[in-house]
Amino acid sequence: MSAILEIDGLEAGYGQVDVLHGVSLKLMEGEIVTVIGPNGAGKSTMLNAIMGALPARGAIRLGGEPIAGMTVEARVERGLALVSERRELFGPMSVEDNLTLGGWLYRGRRAGPGTGLADIFALFPRLKERRRQLACTLSGGERQMLAIGRALMSRPRVLLLDEPSLGLAPRIVAEVLATAAALRDRGVAVLLVEQNARAALRIADRGYVLELGRIALEGPGAMLAGDERIARLYLGLQAPATAAVAPLAVG
Repeated sequence: MSAILEIDGLEAGYGQVDVLHGVSLKLMEGEIVTVIGPNGAGKSTMLNAIMGALPARGAIRLGGEPIAGMTVEARVERGLALVSERRELFGPMSVEDNLTLGGWLYRGRRAGPGTGLADIFALFPRLKERRRQLACTLSGGERQMLAIGRALMSRPRVLLLDEPSLGLAPRIVAEVLATAAALRDRGVAVLLVEQNARAALRIADRGYVLELGRIALEGPGAMLAGDERIARLYLGLQAPATAAVAPLAVG
């Protein structure tokens, strides 16, 4: 299994203030990697820098190709897509029109998951039911589904998910994260940033802990879930050092 996304020595921030300090990570093909950490650690900054929405220093490679100097549009064309925590839908437009706009940069790249409206509606049946409805009238969970569906319309090889559980009920969180797992099984690699560490580690193949702009710990998702410090700080558990927290199944 080869790396589809590689980040090496990434530094980025806002103005003269750096938030990320030499972050390095890898995302393999057919994998979900989750990044957890406290608020302000730089998780969203990292995703925006990878996507090209923020100036950054360091190496970023997608499928072995350096993309650090490319525009956001060029990165999308090469198979990178970001679903931001703000979702950034076109509220006055219909569900179907939002989805259609998501595929406008497609230039004949290989077919993959999310190759058209029918695929998105099969993945999210509720969006099909609401295809004529304005995006601004959707529930929180439906908006998240629409944001993911719109990103998939660009045929991504790598999907960047920024806090997909934000503001959602637990049942909807499980549904959204189960969708991320289904996308992995269909060939889309997922880099997931998530404040809800318990939910994120349930589906992660591997994980990284980001603290103060630096990678503090990395390893398999189950290992991180069983780490005493991670359990105490991010899972809300008071397990003894010898206890392991088993990963939970989604659904």
